[in-house]
Amino acid sequence: MSGATGVEVDAALWRTAFTLVLGTFMATLDSTIVLVGIDVLADRFDARVTDIQWVTTAYLLAVVTAVPASGWLADRFGGRRVWITAVAVFLLASVLCALAWSLPALVAFRVLQGLAGGLLPATGQALLARAAGRERIGRVLGVVSVVPLLSPVLGPLAGGSILAVADWPWLFYVNLPIGAVAVLLARRTVPAVPAAGGRTPFDVRGALLLSPGLAVLVFGLTAVDQAVPPAVAAASIAAGLAMLAGFVVHGLRTRGTPLIDPRLFARPPFGVAALALVVLGASVFGTMFLLPLFLQTGGGLSAWETGLLLAPQGVGAAIGSVLVTRAVDTVAPRTLVLTGIALVAVGTAPFTQLHHDLPDVVIALSLLVRGAGAAMIGAPVMNIVYSRIEPARLPRAAGALNLLNTVGGSVGTAVLAVVLSARLTARGPDTPAAFADTFWWVLGFALVAALGATRLPRPVHEKGHADA
Repeated sequence: MSGATGVEVDAALWRTAFTLVLGTFMATLDSTIVLVGIDVLADRFDARVTDIQWVTTAYLLAVVTAVPASGWLADRFGGRRVWITAVAVFLLASVLCALAWSLPALVAFRVLQGLAGGLLPATGQALLARAAGRERIGRVLGVVSVVPLLSPVLGPLAGGSILAVADWPWLFYVNLPIGAVAVLLARRTVPAVPAAGGRTPFDVRGALLLSPGLAVLVFGLTAVDQAVPPAVAAASIAAGLAMLAGFVVHGLRTRGTPLIDPRLFARPPFGVAALALVVLGASVFGTMFLLPLFLQTGGGLSAWETGLLLAPQGVGAAIGSVLVTRAVDTVAPRTLVLTGIALVAVGTAPFTQLHHDLPDVVIALSLLVRGAGAAMIGAPVMNIVYSRIEPARLPRAAGALNLLNTVGGSVGTAVLAVVLSARLTARGPDTPAAFADTFWWVLGFALVAALGATRLPRPVHEKGHADA
């Protein structure tokens, strides 16, 4: 297949992309597939729903903790070795989760699973960007970036299907064939990238500030809506923000190589690209938190019925992926991203009217439009960064971008949960109105992203240019 620029994407590169996307698919799918099993797990372990929520929260915190270290690990041990090891550890953790004998054991094994899963998207993207090169990365990303958008849709549907015919351990056993195929294919299709060696020491101080700071912040935000004393939640949020501020100061002052270089965000177009990814994560994952919750609690739908109604977003994402693949080399990144944000906003607007009893067809069409728009944001943004950075810096850049997308999804979802809780209290029995109020925040996220995206490059990206 050749693009408008005449650059051919050969079969070998597509095989590499397929292999690497399997790991990302497995990790992102697992973050949502367990959601529909919360009630089943609560019954199995005789736990309250507020306690069983730690099965998902622990995974999320572990992912946030692991992502910053992905760049250093790839530099130190080689990208392919880190990726294969992460898949293997993820599979081991999946087996342990399925065999868990108590809720604390399950939460502990989910932490191990999240640590491995957090390494897969960033390491895979860095490997793919290096294999594709600057001339072909845009077209390849247009296809593979659709996977994280499909996972929030396919996860509940797959989870509901599994629980309809099997017991809860199969929510974790389902990872085994996917991961096994990925490991076998990786040894044949993913090029080995030499490790940079041990010359760069690990940023211990940065790691002690960044990863725990993010985890404590997300914990504080998620704890606001759980059975945690308000003082503990507030202290966690304050401590998390203080640790992140300390990391920024450390990153600016250190003479070594920080875990994530804060100076990256001051270099155009990295800063606005980062903002777009943060807001994209908040919008996509925030909606996939709010809408299924509304459909099942307010609409009385089953997990399977909810998954079917959410499926149009996956169809829209596939359509958007095709459009981006065809246009990424010929249309200005800013045009693609602004168009995508506009579509996300148009697709979100109807959800601010949930209290008017929206027909299912309106919800389905809105999700279709949102899916297409979201697919038009991520790939061009990553293409801007990956096509302008030196190959040796790809692991660190990939780690930074994935961290921002992860933080956007986790922090955005936590913020929306707090907003929803407040609106439910204010609205009383009018649950649909509370959800509608919360979706105005999601629409606000899109507006913030649009303001940032206006600073993206106007012309088509310059080939061969690299920002130091």
